[in-house]
Amino acid sequence: MVAKVKEIDGTRLGSISKDILDSQSPIVFKGLISHWPLVQRAKESNEQAIEYLKHFCIEKPVVVYSTPPELKGKFFYTEDGTDLNFNSTKAPLSYVLQELARLQDVEQPPSVYVGSTTVDVYLPGLSAENNILIESPAPPLVSLWVGNGTTVAAHFDAPANLACCAAGRRTFTVFPPDQVANLYVGPLDKTPSGQAISMVDFDNPDFSKFPKFKEALERAFVAELEAGDALFLPGMWWHQVKASSSFNVLINYWMRDVPRFMGPGIEALKHAILNIRDLPPSEKKAWRELFEFYVFSDQENKFDHIPPPARGCLAPLNEDNARQIRAWLLNRLNR
Repeated sequence: MVAKVKEIDGTRLGSISKDILDSQSPIVFKGLISHWPLVQRAKESNEQAIEYLKHFCIEKPVVVYSTPPELKGKFFYTEDGTDLNFNSTKAPLSYVLQELARLQDVEQPPSVYVGSTTVDVYLPGLSAENNILIESPAPPLVSLWVGNGTTVAAHFDAPANLACCAAGRRTFTVFPPDQVANLYVGPLDKTPSGQAISMVDFDNPDFSKFPKFKEALERAFVAELEAGDALFLPGMWWHQVKASSSFNVLINYWMRDVPRFMGPGIEALKHAILNIRDLPPSEKKAWRELFEFYVFSDQENKFDHIPPPARGCLAPLNEDNARQIRAWLLNRLNR
């Protein structure tokens, strides 16, 4: 049984505190950004919201994804799974907004979608009028997502995410990280937007093909966002995002207090697939213990028996030893 995400009255909050950012569960903040000028205009009409956004647009082209009407906004794979079912092109954001305005009057429109567009780069000045204070150790990265009726399949992102619905409606269906085995995740190589996705059609799940998805649904949460609402989503949680209005805008804040010299975890995952996954079971079991000791268990005092100058990659990471580890890996991989 899918449960609703915990809801809090966001109109009483002036900021997102560190306690919220440390939460290990999703939270909906009703009305958190209802005071934004963009939200106010969206509640008046889509046309007002579109004109307001166009005021900030520059001519720098964005990546635009589209699918034909018969796919009903589902950005996914082709039937045989070897290719993606949507097209991509580039166009100025102002042109995309104008096209979305035109498509509102089309009975069965194609789906048009612009994702993860850095606000300060493509809409300079928008954040100054539409912002929320976040008590994050590192400045959040603010991104824009805009389109009509679209469905982005369940995936995860490493950073924590404050997703603010500025126009239209969005439904998030979310799962904790431990549900990966029950979500029937697709390829790691060819992905719709850089992240692996669930192959299950959430609207019409085939339980004969995906029986363990029933277990995932027992741990699932759903968050219904209207214009002015926001969802805090902890990092690494799986989430499907469905935009159901003829015009939808989401502005999100990526938050991750991790140094730049640490690479994305997917690199380590693929390296482990290359070097460890197909080893004999006894070796894999031994490597599991080594990973637990060197990577996943508490690091404090573990290497006190090694003189500090001799600890090498076992020392706390910084730019210097991260560069040394990367150079060692490159040398080994290029042999």
